[in-house]
Amino acid sequence: MDIKKIPRVFLKRFSPARKESRLLKAVLKGPVPLHIAIIMDGNGRWAKRRGLPRQFGHKAGIDTIRNVVKWADEIGVKILTLYAFSTENWRRPRLEVDFLMRLPVDYLETELEKLLKNNIKLQVFGETDGLPDHTREAVCEATEKTAKNSGLVLNLAFNYGSRAEILKAVREIAQKVAEGVLSPEGVDEEEFCRHLYTGGLPDPDLMIRPSGELRISNFLLWQMAYAEFWFSNTLWPDFSRREFLQAVLDYQQRDRRFGGIKF
Repeated sequence: MDIKKIPRVFLKRFSPARKESRLLKAVLKGPVPLHIAIIMDGNGRWAKRRGLPRQFGHKAGIDTIRNVVKWADEIGVKILTLYAFSTENWRRPRLEVDFLMRLPVDYLETELEKLLKNNIKLQVFGETDGLPDHTREAVCEATEKTAKNSGLVLNLAFNYGSRAEILKAVREIAQKVAEGVLSPEGVDEEEFCRHLYTGGLPDPDLMIRPSGELRISNFLLWQMAYAEFWFSNTLWPDFSRREFLQAVLDYQQRDRRFGGIKF
C-alpha cells in the first residue's frame, strides 16, 4: 500500500503523538501511583550495541532521568525513587565506577536550578559516607538547597543495597534495646520503618524496570512487599514517555487487594 494515498486525517489518528495523548488522558482519569520506583538498567548494553564505551550509555541515561522526573511530575506522582548505583556496582571496572561517581555532580550542576524552580525536593539515600568527596559534597549541597521544596520528592538511591539497609535498621534497633530506650515488644513494623532510608515515606505502589531483566536486584526489598511490578525490554536510554504512561495505565488496571478480598 502506498502510504501517500492514505488520507492524512487517518494517519494523524494513528500517529505516535496521538496515541501518547490518548494514553495521558486515560492515565489522568485513574488513580495515579503515589510512589513510583524505577531500576534504571541497560545503559551499558545500549552503548555496546552502538559500538561505544559503556560511559556513553550512562551519559545518555541522564537524559532519560530528566525526562522521567518531568513525566512523573506532569501526572501528579508525589514520590519518584530511582536506583542509580548499587553497593554491588563497585565491582565494575575502575574507569566506569569513576565515571559513575561523576554523574551526580554533572547532573546536579545542570539540573539543580530546575529542581528549585519546579519545587522538587531531592533526597539521596544509601551509604553516602562511602562516596568520593566530590560526589558526596554535590549531593549534600543539592539536598540542602531543595530541602524546603514541597513538590515531587525525587529519591536517588546511590551506593544503596536493600540488605545493607535492613541490617542497618536492625543494628540501630538493637542498640536502642540494649540501651533500654526501646523494649523488644516495642519493635513493630512502624518502628522498623523509621530506621529505613525511606522512613516517613509511603512504600512504592509501582516498580518499573526496563532492559529485559526480571528481578529487583536488592532494591527496596522491605518497601516493595505490595508494589506492582512492570517490566520492559527497552534499555534505559531509550525508555519513552509512552512506555512510562503505559506502565502507569497498566498499574491502574490491576486489582490491588493487599492480601484481602474485595466484595
